[in-house]
Amino acid sequence: MNQTTLTPSDVVPQEIVSRPAGFKEYLAIARLDHWFKNIFMLPGMLFALLVYSTPLDLTLLIRIIIGITSTCLIASANYVINEFLDAEFDRFHPEKRKRTAVVSVLQAKVVYSQWVLLAAVGLALAYLISIPFLALEAFLLVMGIIYNVRPFRTKERVYLDVLSESVNNPIRFALGWFIFVPVTLLPDSLFDLSWVIIPPSSIVVAYWMSGAFLMATKRFAEYRFINNPQLAGLYRKSFKKYTEESLLISMFFYAITASFFLGIFLIKNKIELLISFPFFALLFAWYFKLGLRKDSVVQGPEKLHREKKFMAYVVFLTLLVMVLIYIDIPALNWFLKKSF
Repeated sequence: MNQTTLTPSDVVPQEIVSRPAGFKEYLAIARLDHWFKNIFMLPGMLFALLVYSTPLDLTLLIRIIIGITSTCLIASANYVINEFLDAEFDRFHPEKRKRTAVVSVLQAKVVYSQWVLLAAVGLALAYLISIPFLALEAFLLVMGIIYNVRPFRTKERVYLDVLSESVNNPIRFALGWFIFVPVTLLPDSLFDLSWVIIPPSSIVVAYWMSGAFLMATKRFAEYRFINNPQLAGLYRKSFKKYTEESLLISMFFYAITASFFLGIFLIKNKIELLISFPFFALLFAWYFKLGLRKDSVVQGPEKLHREKKFMAYVVFLTLLVMVLIYIDIPALNWFLKKSF
């Protein structure tokens, strides 16, 4: 691909017009439009429902509302520091230089107060669910710090940026799981190790690698969109070491690893779910195709709703999995028979 001869001054105006931030700007950096990402909690809910046959009553509905609200607030706390600390780098991105933190003057004390408030309320709500749920929300919050805040700031480290960000996927899966786990089975303390009610490791790894595939595809689309290694490196330090080739290779690695562990999970936990595997494979392929487009929508997953056919397919796959959870097909046990 031919590289352009853009320079930093071509992307960033000599003088960025900044205005004092008001309530609207501080609300914007909480990125409420990104709350939809918590849909990744749904598979955890469905699997826990399969395992524990949790009664679908008013108590569960309240737990779901509280749990999702808690996760949304913790996610917003992470977004607040993400946008604030990324402002000096986002100004080098053709689109992100329009972000609130770049074009507005945000007061650090207000931003950090906002972070504390969102985190405190989110954790308080998490406590109402269970101790394990609270621990996971705290883990999600800590991962936001590790990803964004120096001296950690893993988003600047090649490959680690993708792996550390995608950890949020299995965390969300486990959060959905613990909303549905019956309260009588939950421990009284974080230090009570006698309980074994965590999700299977196979689905945790599959979820992590699936998230890594999504994030690597996003990195690939961003790198191609900027179309200039120098500018890409100014926007995100990890891009100084990435290439299109290395990103593509990493995408294949994450997709294959996710598929392997997904297969293990499907066969071990409910053989009927094996029917959904080809449809998951198509989902990966379709997302990969979207990532290859010029100015791909995967650069901002919150814009995926524009891909109506893709979103309709996601809904179909979700419904398929839900149906397969509740049906039995004895003939599929043939896949479990030994051939010797």
